Amino acid sequence: MTTYIANPPIPFPDAGLDALRLSPAGPAYVLDPSRPVLVHSRALAAGSVITRHAHPRAQLLQAVQGLLRIKTGGAIWLVPPGFGVWIPGGAVHEVTIETAARTANIYVDPSITVRPGQTCEVVPVSPLLRLLIQRMLDETHPDRLNRLGAVACDEISAAEPAPLNLPVGQDARLRRVTTSLARNPGDPRPLPALAAEAATSPRTLERLFRAETGLGFRDWRSRARLLQAVAQLERGETSTRIAYGLGYRSVSAFVAAFRQQFGCAPQAYLDRPNRTDPNTDAGKMAQADLAEAVTSSATS
Repeated sequence: MTTYIANPPIPFPDAGLDALRLSPAGPAYVLDPSRPVLVHSRALAAGSVITRHAHPRAQLLQAVQGLLRIKTGGAIWLVPPGFGVWIPGGAVHEVTIETAARTANIYVDPSITVRPGQTCEVVPVSPLLRLLIQRMLDETHPDRLNRLGAVACDEISAAEPAPLNLPVGQDARLRRVTTSLARNPGDPRPLPALAAEAATSPRTLERLFRAETGLGFRDWRSRARLLQAVAQLERGETSTRIAYGLGYRSVSAFVAAFRQQFGCAPQAYLDRPNRTDPNTDAGKMAQADLAEAVTSSATS
């Protein structure tokens, strides 16, 4: 039996004209164990916002094209093309469309556990998972959709989280600083100046960073800058402009910091395998993997 949950999104008080709301009759709100995985795609204009909401189904929100920014109570998550954010059922979140985007969504019934815990995570969308989602969007036969969904859930379960989140903390003094720096990552002010603005001591502010974000101040600011760098790379900006705009002493210093965080240089990041065209060797391998995985699922 299908149950529809009448649980409409909760808008922020300052939601503007570009704010969007999900329909409570949509797939995110359907409870039906016989339809464990539902899919949906949509195009979204730059600058639009899907207002603060929660739904009973867990969701993988994939950025097929464009850049997404997700806000939860304690963190900001950046979702570039080739990645998806895993949102547990019941997690309150807001989605900002940074650049014109096309998204693909997988909604998983609460009867299935795909990833443990109640924390959002950004994960790479492998060529196989991307192909699975495309096939599911085109599929109309329930049994085949369920088989594809089972393989997709296995892929999501096995994906390693990407360091594309920025925890902002809960303490009011800390949030004053993290909110300011998240808006302007190139802010060059040192810890003592930021602590004075937050009406606390440098030692207390450093302790709050470590206790509530898991990062020291310097590491947190470095991550904030590098996440902003990812956003600017996705918009087509050069490494030179990004480096000096974010306060790096040189382009080489920026590239070194980027490589330390993401394991590759900025250009290699844009050319990463999970953005592979289906006509390349990697894309063809994904086609073969899909056929094998679906056959295995059907016979197990």
